[in-house]
Amino acid sequence: MSLNPKRAVDSLTIGTEHVLPNDTNPLGNLFGGRLLQWMDTTAAIAAQRHSNRVVVTATVNNVSFKEPIKLGSVVTLEAKISRAFNSSMEVFIDVFVEDLVTGKKHRSNEAIYTFVAIDQNGSPLPVPELIPETEIEKARYAGALQRKQLALILAGKMKPHEAQELKALFSKD
Repeated sequence: MSLNPKRAVDSLTIGTEHVLPNDTNPLGNLFGGRLLQWMDTTAAIAAQRHSNRVVVTATVNNVSFKEPIKLGSVVTLEAKISRAFNSSMEVFIDVFVEDLVTGKKHRSNEAIYTFVAIDQNGSPLPVPELIPETEIEKARYAGALQRKQLALILAGKMKPHEAQELKALFSKD
């Protein structure tokens, strides 16, 4: 069965949260674990939209806590598929913080998760290819293969000399 490729924008998922007192530590900053939960949920929905399947979190590839998020802030999470492989999908999550007093919104954090589409028995299922359209989608798409190859090397599932995408980063040949 051939799956029709999908555009990255079709998986766009936006979640908005208000940082309340029970979400914060004694310094009044959002717990990192709460932000991870919000990112995981938003990214899972993006992966489900792309695959039209139940998905499970395979890895949290990268999380950047660039700055604290304060009590009372409005947090907007934007998740979109950055690349689809056989049964896995890399999802990039951008986190924005909005100050309701000033109305200013800025990107404060980001993360990259990987999800796998599964059937009712937990076995992996194929997912549609991704069509990146914008410049940022194309850059994230290219980077996803590099990140995957690095992860495979670190896990001992790929030899460094087999990682063609990584070689291209370090040599001009």
